[in-house]
Amino acid sequence: MLQSILRELRSELLERVSLTDLPDPVWKRTSALNTWGTNAIEGSTIGWKDAEKILFQGLTPAGKPVDDVRVTIQHEEAFRSLKDHKEMDLELVLELHERVFFGVFKDAGSWRRINVRITGAKMSPPRMEKVRDEMIRWEEEYRRRDVEGEDTFTLGAWMHHEFQRIHPFSDGNGRIGRLLLNLHFLNRNWPPVHILPKQRDEYIRSLNEYTSENPSALEDLLKVSMASSLLDLLDQVGTSADILISLKESSEISPYNEKYLALRCSQGELPALREGREWRTSPRALEQYVLSLGRK
Repeated sequence: MLQSILRELRSELLERVSLTDLPDPVWKRTSALNTWGTNAIEGSTIGWKDAEKILFQGLTPAGKPVDDVRVTIQHEEAFRSLKDHKEMDLELVLELHERVFFGVFKDAGSWRRINVRITGAKMSPPRMEKVRDEMIRWEEEYRRRDVEGEDTFTLGAWMHHEFQRIHPFSDGNGRIGRLLLNLHFLNRNWPPVHILPKQRDEYIRSLNEYTSENPSALEDLLKVSMASSLLDLLDQVGTSADILISLKESSEISPYNEKYLALRCSQGELPALREGREWRTSPRALEQYVLSLGRK
């Protein structure tokens, strides 16, 4: 995914509304989608329809574990609070963990006091006595690179991977790490990204493959996720050029057939949202993609 396309889509979004002033229904839907996705890839039993009942209607789905319902409510509140924070510091890290897992984990809001391994991961977390020092270094290094103006996606990938490597909590590291990643994007005036269940395997693989010398897989995943977020928000607050359309409709207003467009969507080259087996994009995103081919 070319960043030039992402920048054009972001520019269109910011011309219409600032990220801190998104209409409440739009922000509520964004926070609900993020909450459902981040919990689902960690094994939550709360499906999207359940999340809608809990967060939009105030209803508790029958037969769902109390802790899953509690974390859904508390994560959504923590996500919505990201707009009010600017500093990426350790106090906030602990605060977010406590807010999301209050009443669920006995050590909510505390650094882990046990040694852990990450099942199926190549990362080796430090021993428990080294966690706080490593997190101090994480905070200082992030702040330095942020001040120096490092590329948003490069810095976000490093920050997120390093947080997951340290694994500062006994549980809940993925969800807190993704909240912090979205705080990073919001502070850089980019919308939040959502890691959804269908992306789980690719997400884990990109974390495993990440190195400082080769951050491409994780960066690419973040860019594709950002494209989806931009399309989704523009569909809600943009013009007729931002309405999501099928690839069949897209083929009628572009030089490319439906099969070619589907391939480019699956490769992460054309900004798109996938609904079931169908891809959807917007006339604006399609135009920017066609223009980018001419610039290559």
